[in-house]
Amino acid sequence: MAASAGFLSRERIVAPPGWSRWLIPPAALSIHLAIGQAYAWSAFKAPLEAGLDVSGVASALPFTLGIIMLGLSAALFGTKVDANGPRWAMVVATSCFVAGFLISGVGLYLGQFWLVVVGYGFVGGIGLGIGYISPVSTLIKWFPDRPGLSTGIAIMGFGGGALIASPLTASLLSTFGASGENPSVSGIGTTFIVMGLIYLVFMSLGWILIRVPAEGWTPPGWNPAEAKQGTMISRGQVSARNAIRTPQFWLLWVVLCFNVTAGIGILERANPIFKDFFQDATPAQTIAAAAVGFVSILSLANSAGRLAWSSLSDVLGRKNMYRIYLGVGALLYLAVTLLTNTNRFVFLICAILILSFYGAGFATVPAYLRDLFGTYQVGAIHGRLLTAWSTAGVLGPLIVNALADNRIEAGVTGPARYTTAFTIMIVLLAIGFVCNELIRPVNERFHEPKSETATTTEGAQA
Repeated sequence: MAASAGFLSRERIVAPPGWSRWLIPPAALSIHLAIGQAYAWSAFKAPLEAGLDVSGVASALPFTLGIIMLGLSAALFGTKVDANGPRWAMVVATSCFVAGFLISGVGLYLGQFWLVVVGYGFVGGIGLGIGYISPVSTLIKWFPDRPGLSTGIAIMGFGGGALIASPLTASLLSTFGASGENPSVSGIGTTFIVMGLIYLVFMSLGWILIRVPAEGWTPPGWNPAEAKQGTMISRGQVSARNAIRTPQFWLLWVVLCFNVTAGIGILERANPIFKDFFQDATPAQTIAAAAVGFVSILSLANSAGRLAWSSLSDVLGRKNMYRIYLGVGALLYLAVTLLTNTNRFVFLICAILILSFYGAGFATVPAYLRDLFGTYQVGAIHGRLLTAWSTAGVLGPLIVNALADNRIEAGVTGPARYTTAFTIMIVLLAIGFVCNELIRPVNERFHEPKSETATTTEGAQA
């Protein structure tokens, strides 16, 4: 394509005969493990608050803006990502994400916190959005036989990125004198710059390795016609423009939004929730350590669920998996609400499963979109759907935090602080369950003419 001629164009990355499709998930992982650093933003909060004397609310602004920009940029640039190809998208994502760290580092050297907000939140957030959707349509085209597994591997990286970023951030902050009660602001800035350079190298592996399959390529032994029998998989292709006109898109939007709301409500407040549930049964020092361990376990569940449950969706089907995420998820919330702190083991199992369903919802939805709308502009459709994440990112913490704070003002302590919030989560999951049941195959009137999708695909991959 003329708009992306040269090194970044699709024609430069068409895979030669014999190219292993198993090189594509590592390429996607190099992007997602990097941008998954966003989940480790809390490692910067204490140094920024102490070094720049900013409030807890202010120190969260770069992360909040970053998540907002993730949803907006994915929605706005999704069509361009599909049109220009994965290498172009990955290079743009790398440039924006790394630039966000470098701008933040310079801002800290100058003592200007607003540059951290603009750099990490706005510029870096654009990189988050484009990077998140950049490998999706490519993975689905390489793995039409196992779309849940392929997208699960990549999106698992976003959930697991914090497992790398948290110790890396702590180590660099300590090395540059930016930890403790009096952190060096320039040390925090140096940490940002070094991390940006590390991610530049790491993310570059992605756009170097990425390839698109040659026109007409299919996995050995896979028959597309047989794969579609008796399923909800579309036999046509739907454009991003038409997809948002279908009831299926908006039903799935609600499904994703409420599934994420239920998970992020626990994830965002995991440490204090654990302490509130078990503070009366354990000494303070022990409960604090256990709460930290609880947060780590939930992070692992979030990451592992993205691969395990989304892979299972290739066997059970996407609709059945969301029945589990939403229906079983509601029952798990009900169990926590009724049993409260009477059994720590049951509480832990319920929380682990809820967070695994939260992560799995992200990983399964690209394959669900592929089933409903085809592969034609699935990246762009995915980008538009991620506005549900941005909405849930505000809705989940707001419900849990506002109601918990309101209850403590009324003198309510312990597990009872969360009864109302968890009841709302059960209702939201039930609504999501009903919406999932209402999803049917997309009406053929929304399908693109076969000649148009064939021409576009051939021109993009020639």
